[in-house]
Amino acid sequence: METQGKYPELRDKVAVITGAGRRDGLGEAMARRLAAEGVRVVLTDIGHAAGENLPAQAVGTTAEMEEIAAEIRAAGGDVATYTCNVLEPQEVQAAAEFALGHFGSLDIWVNNAGIGYLMQPVVEMPVDKWDAVLGVNLRGAFLGIKYAAEVMLRQGHGGRIINIGSQASKSGFAHAAAYTASKHGLVGLTRAAAQELGSAGITVNTICPNHVTTGLGAWQNAHFSEVTGKGYDRYMEDMRARIPLGRPGLQEDVAKACAFLCSEEASYITGEAMNVSGGEEYH
Repeated sequence: METQGKYPELRDKVAVITGAGRRDGLGEAMARRLAAEGVRVVLTDIGHAAGENLPAQAVGTTAEMEEIAAEIRAAGGDVATYTCNVLEPQEVQAAAEFALGHFGSLDIWVNNAGIGYLMQPVVEMPVDKWDAVLGVNLRGAFLGIKYAAEVMLRQGHGGRIINIGSQASKSGFAHAAAYTASKHGLVGLTRAAAQELGSAGITVNTICPNHVTTGLGAWQNAHFSEVTGKGYDRYMEDMRARIPLGRPGLQEDVAKACAFLCSEEASYITGEAMNVSGGEEYH
């Protein structure tokens, strides 16, 4: 991949991105952008085929992850893949050690894996589904921070940890209590980890995008247009109307923010929950 990025200091850094096996997902976009900056990237995802009760866009399969990796390699990027369930401590630790063993370093860890498809009112939300959302979105990020930081501390030259939050990290949303709670919790986790790891030169930040029409985002659009009774066209029109810049977010908007937070230009930024929302979210 011919590197024409903004941040030459990122060349030959090594990044792990969780949840990066879904076509049109945020993980794919961040992987492509970091690879374009010369970063050597490890894509990880759970690798299972989606179950019959899940949206097809909910799970990154091994085959899809390998297709994304092949495309990045064909463009000249340096990429590896690793199957990882972020709920399993030993698998997350192994992913961090894999990056170190395969590429010789671990400089960037992006906690992107998440559940954004279990959306029900509080009184109807089954406990097991609540636990699933909090498990992947918050426990998974904790494990990523824990094991990435262990490697980074051992290396002794700092690092970048980036968590993918949401507008739901800042505001509440009906029919999404578990998701909202998990993303609010992610901001608290970010702030605490930033306090603990700053003296070692490890920054910890969260990116908080508004709605992005990824593959899963398209499912969310259809779901909430039905739940609200607005119909798809009215739902999307109302979404655009409340965003000052007049459009929903794009995968590339998040990828740009990720590259910036990995760069030296962001070396004095830590503990932040950075809105990338076209002005829709401003606190």
